[in-house]
Amino acid sequence: MLSKEDQRRFEQITRHLRESDPKFFARLDHRARARRGRWLMMLTIVLWASLPAMTVLAGRMAGAICAVVLAANAALMWHFRRRWL
Repeated sequence: MLSKEDQRRFEQITRHLRESDPKFFARLDHRARARRGRWLMMLTIVLWASLPAMTVLAGRMAGAICAVVLAANAALMWHFRRRWL
């Protein structure tokens, strides 16, 4: 946890970096987006893998809920697909 003074200084350095070298800053920002994309992909894999087990063990309602969550996850991934490339 940064103190207020350190946080202010960090934001000042970040702002200066963004203004002085936008290509470098864009590369760093791209890495953060790619990391989020990997987490969302892992969530998708885990949800797809758990769908049959949820349906068998917890019943059709739990399977239906898991399917709805998967549909929302797929919609999010489709909507933001260009951000992770």
